[in-house]
Amino acid sequence: MLKVNILVVEDESIVSKDIQNTLIKLGYEVSGAASNGEKALSLIKSESPHIVLMDIMLKGDMNGIEVAKIIKEKYDIPVIFLTAYADEATLNKAKLAEPYGYLIKPFKEQDLQATIEMALYKFKKDQELASPTNIAKVEFNDGFIFVKSNGKLLKLNTKDIYFIEALKDYVVINTIDAHYTIHSTMKEIEKKMGNEEFLRVHRSFIVRIDKISAIEHPNIHLENNKKTLPIGGSYYDDLKRRIKLV
Repeated sequence: MLKVNILVVEDESIVSKDIQNTLIKLGYEVSGAASNGEKALSLIKSESPHIVLMDIMLKGDMNGIEVAKIIKEKYDIPVIFLTAYADEATLNKAKLAEPYGYLIKPFKEQDLQATIEMALYKFKKDQELASPTNIAKVEFNDGFIFVKSNGKLLKLNTKDIYFIEALKDYVVINTIDAHYTIHSTMKEIEKKMGNEEFLRVHRSFIVRIDKISAIEHPNIHLENNKKTLPIGGSYYDDLKRRIKLV
């Protein structure tokens, strides 16, 4: 069975070495170790690890959250955050990178193993969902769309859509309790959905305007605690023009 290769990104050398030894003891392989974001991205490109353990507070020009966002966008490799901080502000920032796990230091050996295995399992399921055999087809009409999924056409009211997310060569249409993966580009979807009810707020996100519950720049919060999304700098002015301020 192919061993899981793990990249450790930690700027404290003693802590990094301890994590590496623990991983080897648990039967994993360490594909490399980095103490800053630049080195981490270089190792990801050369070593292609299966998963990354990422300290949030890194020394250098980029913190762990910023590095994790780049990894998600460019390499689609799952990231588990390691941090000594559990305050709400740090957690909210970390959420935007959509990690597959979050461990508070110091952590136990069994907690590390369980988090890694759950992250790998969830990542595998996410990949299966986005595989060509599960890709939905969509037809657009006024007020609703028909999504072809598992051999049948499902009617989906556009008012039930919360947000649309870019995922490599696909986009994911998200409702409160389901999501549909479509082979398309954000530009095509943006054009078809129109700009009366939907608005692009980031290169990776389109939101339904009436699902926005709060704007706390640089983030948007959606109703029912569904999602917190980033606002791209070039989209913020358009967002301000579209919402009604009193």
